[in-house]
Amino acid sequence: MAMTDEELEKIKQAKLEKMKRKVLGGSTTPATDKPIEVTDATLKEITQGHAVVVVDCWAPWCGPCRMIAPIIEELARDYTGRIIFGKLNTDENPNAATQHGIMSIPTLLIFKNGQLVDRIVGAMPRQMLEPKITRHLE
Repeated sequence: MAMTDEELEKIKQAKLEKMKRKVLGGSTTPATDKPIEVTDATLKEITQGHAVVVVDCWAPWCGPCRMIAPIIEELARDYTGRIIFGKLNTDENPNAATQHGIMSIPTLLIFKNGQLVDRIVGAMPRQMLEPKITRHLE
């Protein structure tokens, strides 16, 4: 029995979705070259949906947070498809900040396959920050 073009197309699409999930660490969310907004409501979904996620916990009034923001944007661009970067405004999302014991900002939370594996507290230059993040790619 020969397959119709429609049946073949469905099989092709299903295989493409499976490959995409494998490449993106189980997520069907497209890779992004910019940090994504993370909220109390989306934190769990975002961190569990990708292999490596870095969440920048910040607030608009925080000077050091504003200092590392461009570094986070550069890293998001440079590691598109390998690491998802997110920004969590601690003033607007106190539950996530409390849940993860955020006492100082900026704090970067690093999740690997949905599990919190590291945290980096304080601002630092890219050459110090990048290796602390990328070691979780291995």
